[in-house]
Amino acid sequence: MKLATEQDVIRLIEEDEWMMELLRVVNELNLPDWWISAGFIRSKIWDTLHGFTERTPLPDIDVIYFDTSNLDEQVEKQFEAKLDNILPGVGWSVKNQARMHKINQLPPYQSAVDGIAHFPETVTALGVALNSDNQVVFTAPYGIKDVVSLNVKPSPPFQQDLLEVYQQRVTQKKWSSTWPKLQIHNLKEC
Repeated sequence: MKLATEQDVIRLIEEDEWMMELLRVVNELNLPDWWISAGFIRSKIWDTLHGFTERTPLPDIDVIYFDTSNLDEQVEKQFEAKLDNILPGVGWSVKNQARMHKINQLPPYQSAVDGIAHFPETVTALGVALNSDNQVVFTAPYGIKDVVSLNVKPSPPFQQDLLEVYQQRVTQKKWSSTWPKLQIHNLKEC
């Protein structure tokens, strides 16, 4: 399958019943400004580009939302429990992006998409959701060029003071052992 545009990525997701089921389940929570992000999309793209016929297992499904009215981490755990009750065994991870800026000591994010723009890698800075018409919507603050060309690079917020975080993540994730066509870049190569 050719993956050159955001519409190609949307079509790839729409054709995957498992991904659509997860989107519908998250949509049931009515979270404000919600997205399923990161590896959920990235791994699907990389699996497709590598010609894998079976899905690479995901350690978790990253669900993000944006709600400044309640920053209590326990609320996120309650949403994880609700999702696990609806669809158990998925490994749900729910995070309110209104509080996540504190982890890397950054200014507050303005939305869930702003939170996605502050993910460490451009290939991870991806999100997918359902709109009010239950149609798939996609966000990629840095575009899809890196993810579809299998180039792993730090996102702009991680290119200077947080570069070490990016480098530790790509070393720890060992993505190249699963997807051997990947090119992992240091800042100097970007």
